[in-house]
Amino acid sequence: MKRQYEGLIVLNTKGKEESVDKMVSSVGNEMESEGARLEQIDHLGKRKFPYNAQHLDEGYYVNYLFEAEPAMLDALKDKLKLNPDVHLQHYQRRAVVAAAEDAS
Repeated sequence: MKRQYEGLIVLNTKGKEESVDKMVSSVGNEMESEGARLEQIDHLGKRKFPYNAQHLDEGYYVNYLFEAEPAMLDALKDKLKLNPDVHLQHYQRRAVVAAAEDAS
């Protein structure tokens, strides 16, 4: 059974010559190749970190809304760990709003 997830990805843009849009679509393509079905991509923009992490002081935040099998999430995390453009990644299951409205 597929579930809906939200993935916050922080991209490392330091010293990169390619555009941010290319990096965002590249990560999206990797997600789709693992079996995720992308629903929406939100560009949250570049933000400074509160402290330098791995010699970076800022990153480009992107929020991916997608649908996938629960078992696919671990494979996706492992694949994106190998991508040098991905600095941080965090996933959470999205709450189903329609079910909550029907219960009221």
